[in-house]
Amino acid sequence: MEKIKWGIMGPGNISSKFASDLVQSDQAELVAVASRTQGKAEKFASEFNIPRTYNSYEEFVKDDEIEIVYIGTLHPMHKEGVLQCLKAGKAVLCEKPFTMNAQEAEELIQVARENDTFLMEAMWTRYLPAIVQTRKWIAEGKIGEIKMLTANFGFDIGWAPESRLLDKKLGGGALLDAGIYPVSFASMIFGQQPTSIKSSAHIGQTGVDEQFSALFEYENGRTAMLNASVRLNLSNDAFIYGTEGYIHLPNFLFGESTKLYRSGSEAIEFKDDRTMNGYIFEAEEAMSCLRAEDKESRIMPLDETQDIMETLDTLRKQWGLEYE
Repeated sequence: MEKIKWGIMGPGNISSKFASDLVQSDQAELVAVASRTQGKAEKFASEFNIPRTYNSYEEFVKDDEIEIVYIGTLHPMHKEGVLQCLKAGKAVLCEKPFTMNAQEAEELIQVARENDTFLMEAMWTRYLPAIVQTRKWIAEGKIGEIKMLTANFGFDIGWAPESRLLDKKLGGGALLDAGIYPVSFASMIFGQQPTSIKSSAHIGQTGVDEQFSALFEYENGRTAMLNASVRLNLSNDAFIYGTEGYIHLPNFLFGESTKLYRSGSEAIEFKDDRTMNGYIFEAEEAMSCLRAEDKESRIMPLDETQDIMETLDTLRKQWGLEYE
């Protein structure tokens, strides 16, 4: 099986984690990296033994050897980068948040479908073995009908107004960086978006949401309680409650373990002993799709990505938070 040739657009921290996994795969080969910051691509290429570097995205997408591009640029740059790649015929794995809003997401999905080109949101948690096991338990009816979910993700960066995470122009704030994980997790578990959303956010001095809480309501009395922050350290656990038991995912974002509790039975624990970060699994999904000539992932379909972006827009609208 020939290796699939990857390019990376935006050699930042998240791209470094992704590349660390990708270079260990016998299915993939990193052949190019691009950055508009002079010297950054060269440094990244040296670290991961990448043969070609570009200081221009326009030149990068002309590289005929690149089959698929991982986009790890800053949030507001996702749309432009994805469009450049799609129009050049490159398959794309775009880091979350997919775009800044639902309108941008809709445009990218339309272009991908018109160009018959693979496009996928890089929601890496969906492919982690502990999350896969959790979904298997649910599909097997181990906890009965799901009625309630709680999920948190938060960390404290301190007061750092110069940070990207607190910069409104760069799409900073809790929702797009941290909150998208529990929101996407709820979408995955319930298989739909909420019928009603109630939420509250604290908008800090820089104009971004430093923390928020949201109550999602679904049909038949089902609910999800979600919290996220970039100024508070949260438990970062997820609980899925059903009519016959519940599942606990400690530090759910990183998916290192999951535990099944059923009345009258001993708890069953699944542990993931992987040595890599875990980004390899989303890369393998993308490569599997390319080999099958699928234009999108069944695990992270584009219509769901679009729906999640609309849910994020609804939350921001409730807070009066608008990006430029």
